[in-house]
Amino acid sequence: MGPAMTHTPPKTFHVRSFGCQMNVYDGERMAELLTTQGMEAAPEGIDADLVVLNTCHIREKAVDRVYSEIGRLKREDGTRPMVAVAGCVAQAEGAEISRRAKTVDIVVGPQAYHRLPGLIDEAVAGREAVDTDMPAASKFEALPGRARRTGPSAFLTVQEGCDKFCTYCVVPYTRGAEVSRPWSAILDEARALVDAGAVELTLIGQNVNAWTGEDEAGRMQGLDGLAYALDKLPGLARIRYTTSHPNDMTQALMEAHRDLPKLMPFLHLPVQSGSDRILKAMNRSHSRDSYLRIIDRVRAARPDIALSGDFIVGFPGETEAEFEETLGIVHETRYAQCFSFKYSSRPGTPAADMDGQIAPEVMDERLKRLQAAINEHQLAFNQATVGKRTTILLERKGRHPGQLIGKTPWLQSVHVEAAHARIGDLIEVDILSAGPNSLAGAVTAQQAA
Repeated sequence: MGPAMTHTPPKTFHVRSFGCQMNVYDGERMAELLTTQGMEAAPEGIDADLVVLNTCHIREKAVDRVYSEIGRLKREDGTRPMVAVAGCVAQAEGAEISRRAKTVDIVVGPQAYHRLPGLIDEAVAGREAVDTDMPAASKFEALPGRARRTGPSAFLTVQEGCDKFCTYCVVPYTRGAEVSRPWSAILDEARALVDAGAVELTLIGQNVNAWTGEDEAGRMQGLDGLAYALDKLPGLARIRYTTSHPNDMTQALMEAHRDLPKLMPFLHLPVQSGSDRILKAMNRSHSRDSYLRIIDRVRAARPDIALSGDFIVGFPGETEAEFEETLGIVHETRYAQCFSFKYSSRPGTPAADMDGQIAPEVMDERLKRLQAAINEHQLAFNQATVGKRTTILLERKGRHPGQLIGKTPWLQSVHVEAAHARIGDLIEVDILSAGPNSLAGAVTAQQAA
């Protein structure tokens, strides 16, 4: 394999990330890495010398979407930028991407993107530029320091990979085994992000609550210990984390929600199905009852906590009665928000070869009913906040002059007229009205004075 086109060393770049928060974080780190190489970010990919497509492999047709994006990278004069395919599709497909799409110059997996500058040199020289290794040395040790400026809310990767091997999921194959970043590296990056303007940090990982490590005194800590350390960080106002696995939800982490003012009352804890038989077929290693008991313990520790979850409908062999069990757990748990998907067959996963694949029209109908149930509870949760006073972190401008959008502690978006406030401010508001996806608030009289 070799690049189909020759390129001069790129001076500008554009990173486009798809999928989860991990990809958003990886995209930011790649952009910072390329900036240290003297390159400048371009606002539009088609105008950049180098375009990095940072891909996600979770959903069906993810590979087709990548090739579609590659096909769009053609300028009016017939030229193309240098193209790098990064992320989980790159890991899964490897050199096959370059064989199928001759305009791809670089293929790099999610554990090897710290080697991107060297791969660019290889591509410029006309040599094969494919790296899907999962090196023993952490990529984080080779990445540059964080950017000098960031937004008020920032992601911070603390854990990567997965050892759970759910039968529908490609993550263990594309991200590798569970690895926890060292305590000191996390705290150093957290300080750098706060110094760069972050007011809120979201700790991320495929199974973030599986994080473990030794603190500065050599004591083994879990995610709760990390949260206690971050709670003491000056300038940091809010701490969040995602995505968690039920089996790693410890009592100590629940109590951290009770005890730490900066740890927000929000928990994303995927269950995927309400049926024990389907959960076993998924290799989820928890039952409906054990999941609900965890929810009860979380709520006992922090009664006002908002809960979020993930659901898959149409897993192979799912009966109508088993789907009804999923609807039942939604109504019993009363989630504040959820993500829901039709089962997507991923090549190489055990579920792809299971009998009883569900017809698309059946999955469509079940997803519609599931989302109606989810939306019912999300609206009820939002409406229950009307008349309350809370603090929001202003994150971006709204559609109207003077309007800003901020997040409550429960991760709800609030539109507010706050002409004298700035993005990054924490302001007190009264919630006036609620819709299914957002709230409207007013700055308190004391705040406005």
